[in-house]
Amino acid sequence: MKFRLVIISFVFLAATACLKEKTEGITVSDVVFEQRMNEKDVQLVDVRTSDEFSSGHLINAMNIDVKADDFDVKVTNLDKQKPVLVYCKSGGRSSKAVEKLKNLGFTNIVELDGGITSWKANGKPIEN
Repeated sequence: MKFRLVIISFVFLAATACLKEKTEGITVSDVVFEQRMNEKDVQLVDVRTSDEFSSGHLINAMNIDVKADDFDVKVTNLDKQKPVLVYCKSGGRSSKAVEKLKNLGFTNIVELDGGITSWKANGKPIEN
């Protein structure tokens, strides 16, 4: 009986730790992401390369390449108190960017599920 209680307690603690992690950086659908883009004071960041950015990006996005050596320096220009919305091509690089932003003290980070590929597939607008 005590063993079951210990296991249940461990599972509960692990689950609540995961919940805390999700509140700091969440992944959302294109519909929710678009709603968040329209909120006041959001910072929209495309973490793809500059060539990819030039071929088309979300309206009002700024480009900060997550693979660039100066990524950590460039994101210091962002306001940690305001939401940061991040996306890439399909989700891999934006996940890395979310982790880097968390490590730098950002707490309100929203990631686009499926990246710009999903965005375009759902008929959402982009600019060149």
